[in-house]
Parts: sequence; C-alpha cells; structure tokens
Amino acid sequence: MRNSTFTSRFLTAVAALVAVFGLTLSLSGCSQNVDMSTVTAIIDVRTPDEFASGHVDGAVNIDWEGAAFADEVAALDKHGTYLLYCRSGNRAGQAKAAMEQMGFTHVTNLGGYQDAANATGLPLVP
Repeated sequence: MRNSTFTSRFLTAVAALVAVFGLTLSLSGCSQNVDMSTVTAIIDVRTPDEFASGHVDGAVNIDWEGAAFADEVAALDKHGTYLLYCRSGNRAGQAKAAMEQMGFTHVTNLGGYQDAANATGLPLVP
C-alpha cells in the first residue's frame, strides 16, 4: 500500500511539473507528437556557437543570453505558435516565461534539442 501511495504522489508531482513548465512528454514512444502544421517557428535559444554545433532542421536561433533577445522576439507575431528548445530545457523555460510576459500565448518548451527533434519528427543537422 505504501509503494502505491508513493507512486501516486510521485506521478502527480511529475504531472504538475509538466503542466507548470509546459513540457511535452510522450510515454508511448511515438517520435512525433507535435502538429507541425500549426507551428509558426521553432526557436533554438542556445548561443550561436551551440546552434552551429547542431540544431533541429528549420530552427531559428534567438540566443536567450544575447543582448538582442527581447528585440528579436518583439518582432515576432504574438499570436503565432512557437516551440522553444535549448540544451536541457532550462533556458527554453526561462525564454518561454519571458515571451509570455511579452504577451505571447502559444509558446511550448520542448526541452533539450534531442527532445525537440523527437517531438517534432525533424532531423538534427550539423
């Protein structure tokens, strides 16, 4: 009984974290779980050097740590649908929160760049 209570509480906590951070999880093993026909842009928020070392095909690089982040994001359509990723999901989560503060309503943190490739079904390019 004790293990099932722990498991239930653990899964509830994980679900809450997923909801708070806007993560997309696929427990079925399906490699594509994002409807790409509705996506305005995939944004890699890593540094230009990280982006150059490999990124999701078709992604644009808007460096979360760069001085121009706010200006570059402000030029985007606030009603568009944006998918963000970085190395681990941390910077993408911070960028997502910043974009939502700027009035964006459809922003998803896909986590790390391999997670983003899996979720979108797009290849990684060098």
